[in-house]
Amino acid sequence: MKAAVLTEQGKISINENYPAPVPDEGEILVKVAACGVCHTDLHYIDHGVPTFKKPPVILGHEAAGIVASEGKFFKEGDRVLLPPVFTCGKCRFCLSERENICRNMVMLGNSIDGAFAEFIKVPEKDVIAMPDEIPLEDGCIIADAISTPYHAVINRAKVKPYERVIVFGCGGVGINVVQIAALAGAEVIACDIDDKKLELAKELKAALTVNPAKVDLKDFLKQNVGAVDIAFEVIGKPETVEAAFKTLGKAGRLCVVGYTNRDITINPAKIMFFEQEIFGSIGCRPADFPKILDLVKDKKINLDKLIANKYGLDYINTAFDELRESKVLRNIILPGKKV
Repeated sequence: MKAAVLTEQGKISINENYPAPVPDEGEILVKVAACGVCHTDLHYIDHGVPTFKKPPVILGHEAAGIVASEGKFFKEGDRVLLPPVFTCGKCRFCLSERENICRNMVMLGNSIDGAFAEFIKVPEKDVIAMPDEIPLEDGCIIADAISTPYHAVINRAKVKPYERVIVFGCGGVGINVVQIAALAGAEVIACDIDDKKLELAKELKAALTVNPAKVDLKDFLKQNVGAVDIAFEVIGKPETVEAAFKTLGKAGRLCVVGYTNRDITINPAKIMFFEQEIFGSIGCRPADFPKILDLVKDKKINLDKLIANKYGLDYINTAFDELRESKVLRNIILPGKKV
């Protein structure tokens, strides 16, 4: 089959004859309709973050497709969404409804070959039926770009309608933190240095927007809102984690969604005196996907404005270049098409 493969050199190369996957017991084969291009992929390609499966490995963890082999629960031709992470269902985290941090998790495009390929094999127990109302191509981004913000907003930060929220970073994940926090009824302030992303944030119901490259953030908050209840950092830089923390008032919560392995400096006195909290958020629980799909199906979560371009596998490096240069929120790859 044709696949886009990460090599030892940290480059993506097209392989016309990559071995097609053969499902084992409990697995099904899926013909990939679309797979989102994510900044997580760039960590592996550009930043030296290792994949658990040593290269060559197929990246891609945000996929939807058509079942290509009969299973116990799915039949050939069924439309499906593939979660980025497969869980064991047996460890203490799975048994306490925290499957997204499963002790034995397996991640597409990291632990095993992912979905920048014509076909993929996956555990059938983890596959999610895609409603007919949601297009497979656009719907692939639900797997991560929508589900990760949903978990961060609803399960981790537990955003309430009366709360004031600031979101640092309005990229492919952060823009949906804005969208879902606004859906939860919060007053949302979108913070980014890209005015086009801030314009989209307004369209997705941000109450206020601020570009800290043009306006002093501290003065902006003082004049407009004061301290915030919840800050989301969705960039992955020490300086923005620290800046996000500084926006919090009493009982404020900082939710870290962006990835960085660099140290941060935060004065703990404020955490103690104001009873503040700092916590992380990653991925999404399997039980939440049906709720998310209903929100998308009912048009309460908008997909239309999130996808910029659709490319065939031959143009995957173009898709990555546009993401590197912050030209797009999300590109998607269509392995079965020449576009």
